[in-house]
Amino acid sequence: MATGIETPWGLAFLPDGSALVAERDSARVLQISPGGGAPREAYRVPGVSAAGEGGLLGLAVGKDFAKTDYVYAYHTAEHDNRIVRFKLGSRAAPEVIFDGIDKAGIHNGGRIAFGPDGMLYAGTGDAGDRSAAQNPDDTNGKILRLTPDGEPAPGNPRKGSPVWSMGHRNVQGLAWAPDRTMYAVEFGQNRFDEVNKIEPGRNYGWPDVEGTGNDSRYVNPLVTWTTDEASPSGAAIAGDTLYVAALRGERLWTVPLGGGDPEAELSGRYGRLRTVAVAPDGALWLTTSNTDGRGDVRDGDDRILRFPAR
Repeated sequence: MATGIETPWGLAFLPDGSALVAERDSARVLQISPGGGAPREAYRVPGVSAAGEGGLLGLAVGKDFAKTDYVYAYHTAEHDNRIVRFKLGSRAAPEVIFDGIDKAGIHNGGRIAFGPDGMLYAGTGDAGDRSAAQNPDDTNGKILRLTPDGEPAPGNPRKGSPVWSMGHRNVQGLAWAPDRTMYAVEFGQNRFDEVNKIEPGRNYGWPDVEGTGNDSRYVNPLVTWTTDEASPSGAAIAGDTLYVAALRGERLWTVPLGGGDPEAELSGRYGRLRTVAVAPDGALWLTTSNTDGRGDVRDGDDRILRFPAR
């Protein structure tokens, strides 16, 4: 669909079927038409501090975009990670709706998505502070659930708290099945990456458990892979299949939600894979991440690819 993108990270779709792609280091938001072709710069997010794994990360299009024109972004700033919203083509400064998420050279999280309930969910990392994931008053190492204005959403496990679930190391993939079940993928440390079924108020174990444990205080993952096989970033669901984009694993994992073993597709074919999303027409869009300083750059990288879903 497009080539020559510099470290694409976030990917979201407008109602007309065109895609918005975030370039992590340049802070540009590019727009790609449903038919592909040369992307155009639709917005540049000011105040982005791109270093290490930080920069312009996740994107989400407001559920009420037709009325408000709001696009949301998670990005690393000078002192923290934050969520802002803006209007494409506007010269106005973005509105900061949530800030104070600790930043670091690693584990900034960054994925944001609107759930079927209309609330804004954000996956955060532990920013290198393992203890943060088990502190219920810390927003790092969590999945947050916010209103579109950035307030703690009504119905959260603790009134007035944005925390939806805790005990996460570095969540970078969020997806919902047709029955509204929520799934998240996250990076392990040295042993196991995880796919988790997310339930409000539950604790997913980091740093006390990596992968499957034997502690009733924590939720065991549905699927684990070694970090060489996965290092998962993006996640999307089409039908009864969860798709997981793998960076170090350089493959697209397909996880049958109705039962059965995960299967790897595209192994080694396109290099590091960062983000997968389902377009309005049901096709899968997939971004490579070979220009992020950790990959082997191929001709045309980074690329945006489009495939039919299963």
